[in-house]
Amino acid sequence: MITLKQLRVFTSIARHSNLGGAADEVCLSRGAVSQSLSQLEQQLGSPLFDRVHPRLQLNDQGRRLQPVAEDILGRVADIEQQFEQGSQGEMLAGSLHIGASQTIGNYLLPALLARQPWLQAAVTITNTRNLCDMVARFELDMALIEGENRHADLEAQAWLTDEMCIVAARDHPLAGQGRLTPASLAGCNWVLREPRSGSREQFDHQLAPYLNGMGRTLELSTPEAVMQAVEQGLGLALISRLAVADRLELRRLAVLDVGLTLSRTLQLVWHRKKYHSALLRRFVDVCREAAPG
Repeated sequence: MITLKQLRVFTSIARHSNLGGAADEVCLSRGAVSQSLSQLEQQLGSPLFDRVHPRLQLNDQGRRLQPVAEDILGRVADIEQQFEQGSQGEMLAGSLHIGASQTIGNYLLPALLARQPWLQAAVTITNTRNLCDMVARFELDMALIEGENRHADLEAQAWLTDEMCIVAARDHPLAGQGRLTPASLAGCNWVLREPRSGSREQFDHQLAPYLNGMGRTLELSTPEAVMQAVEQGLGLALISRLAVADRLELRRLAVLDVGLTLSRTLQLVWHRKKYHSALLRRFVDVCREAAPG
């Protein structure tokens, strides 16, 4: 008979790709984790991982089992939580693994978490492509992303509209000149986010086609680093108004108006086969409540 312990061990190994990480997560010894996996594979009559020392990588059979096992464990956790609430009269509580793109993670997510103090959240902040890869591997319960989801296994729902703007140092030659055109930016230096990020996708798709030649480019991996570089006169940047609002108010940076409407849609993303526990449903509701209209 397959046990919940075996499924917990299996899903943990799938997330960590090694016995050590899984052992720490499920609070068992490496030997107990290895034994539990062996028992599960014997019962199913098939190996679930390819042993590529020192990693264990899901094979086809393991990938078939993973969404089913995650679903079962999610439903069991939901049952346990509902009965704990009924007996103790407590508010919804528990933990989620949440991912967020840089702008969302730094400027929106803290306020969302403050609206649900009962939630214990393990948060991963990285670029959109990395987040989608993690959600596809069930390493995250869901993610809040700024870029495009390219995984067929993921469901993405539109969430918020984020205004983007072109910013420059206050002493940049184009600052304070009023209405410009994209042609005015020819030959300018740029400070860009790294490839795979939502902001870089926005630049490449919505702004770069209008630029007739670029000067030097500098790639940085966080909005804060980008803004610091722009302040130091290293180039222009396309960045979320959410991130740059304080610097604009303090007149540390200036917005260049080139007559383009630059915006993007922030999205909520989860695996299509992910079971939505009561806790996850509540977090999604809080996110949606934050959206205007």
